[in-house]
Amino acid sequence: MSQQTQEMTGNKLHQPDGWEGFNEDWSSDKETFKSVSWGKAMMWIFLLSDTFIFGSFLTGYMAVRMTTTELWPNSSEVFALTIAGQHIPLILIAIMTFVLISSSGTMAMAVNFAYRKNRSACAALMIATAVLGACFVGMQVFEWSKLIEEGVRPWGNPFGAAQFGSTFFMITGFHGLHVSAGVIYLTVVAFKVLRGDFERTGDYQGVEIAGLYWHFVDLVWVFIFAFFYLW
Repeated sequence: MSQQTQEMTGNKLHQPDGWEGFNEDWSSDKETFKSVSWGKAMMWIFLLSDTFIFGSFLTGYMAVRMTTTELWPNSSEVFALTIAGQHIPLILIAIMTFVLISSSGTMAMAVNFAYRKNRSACAALMIATAVLGACFVGMQVFEWSKLIEEGVRPWGNPFGAAQFGSTFFMITGFHGLHVSAGVIYLTVVAFKVLRGDFERTGDYQGVEIAGLYWHFVDLVWVFIFAFFYLW
């Protein structure tokens, strides 16, 4: 047997097939994610699972709304505010959307400055993103308080179909929980940037991973805004 044949045979013996080979590839991180870190890969997997959850919520909302026999509340009236004697529909929702979309811009700039190794600018923009997210949550708390004061409950409401309250609190509450977690997440990462944790390793991918989460939260709100407030 030639030397080349022996080497090929030896390599084949050390490359297990089937599930054993699959598990070895994943555990060694050599074949499965060749150019993607485990941190980024796990964030993408988490976001994919969250997409299924939000998708199920919105699908359920559409099914309930299209099949209910009761009158569905008019969003323009339910979510209107009276300012200086003027009844303005969806004004608070418009401001909330503007704030959250703006936070995506500051987060994108933070990632840009991170890879340029500008720690102060990166941390400042991440803190600005977290502040915008906190403002969004504060406005959502005000929105909830207003509706609860007007009698909206998960089991009924004075504006029409009883399912309105349950779907509203479930969908917006779950999204608000994500935004709140994101505010804490971004604050922690910004502190690590200022402390120089990423500077020592030379890898700012942690900022990019945080950005992936925040952009996902913003994207989900666009769908909630379209399906729940504009429909």
